[in-house]
Amino acid sequence: MIRKEVVKVVDEKDPSHDTDQESLGFFGRIGLFYRQVVSELRKVVWPTRNQLTTYTAVVLVFVGFIIAVVSVLDIVLTKIVFWVFG
Repeated sequence: MIRKEVVKVVDEKDPSHDTDQESLGFFGRIGLFYRQVVSELRKVVWPTRNQLTTYTAVVLVFVGFIIAVVSVLDIVLTKIVFWVFG
């Protein structure tokens, strides 16, 4: 006869794995939250200084371009409105 065993797999990402949240008090839950935040921040791949400078420059150029387009449209529409309504 073949005997099969059931193995319980514990998900390490499950927050209830470390501690039972219902059994924690108010301050215990706050502490658990901050520990989880720090744990997630350790997984972040932070950009290098060169990447950060490049990304910032791209965003500033794009925002400047959009400001210019909206300004030109505003001036054109203002001229049209004053021409139509005097």
